[in-house]
Amino acid sequence: SGGLAGELKGVRLLVVEDNAVNLEIAVEMLSGLMGAAVDTARNGEEGCTRFLDAPEDTYDVILMDLQMPVMDGYDAAARIRRMKDEKKASIPIIAMTANAFAEDRQKAISMGMNDHVAKPIDMNVLLPVIAKYIR
Repeated sequence: SGGLAGELKGVRLLVVEDNAVNLEIAVEMLSGLMGAAVDTARNGEEGCTRFLDAPEDTYDVILMDLQMPVMDGYDAAARIRRMKDEKKASIPIIAMTANAFAEDRQKAISMGMNDHVAKPIDMNVLLPVIAKYIR
């Protein structure tokens, strides 16, 4: 369609996803097609570290898989929300999950995530969700 091309130009995303194929597809769509600047992490621990170490305002939104080894997305989100730096701690976090059940959604929201999209990721669904959180 090409209608979405460049829609996220200038937007900086951190994508936390343990599945290499899913990660590659997400990066291809978000950066290749949509023009976003994308950094990646392979589990919640790595995602938290990358975010904690990054300068203020490095990222606009975090896309967080829920089921991951080492540290899952729920714990990672909770850890980010507890950061001393309140501005950083309030970054929008969008959960990505293969389980589109209401309980998962509720748990994601209760753990401090802002929103929730089902996998496999559909850009027509994800784009408007990201758009809500970027100013």
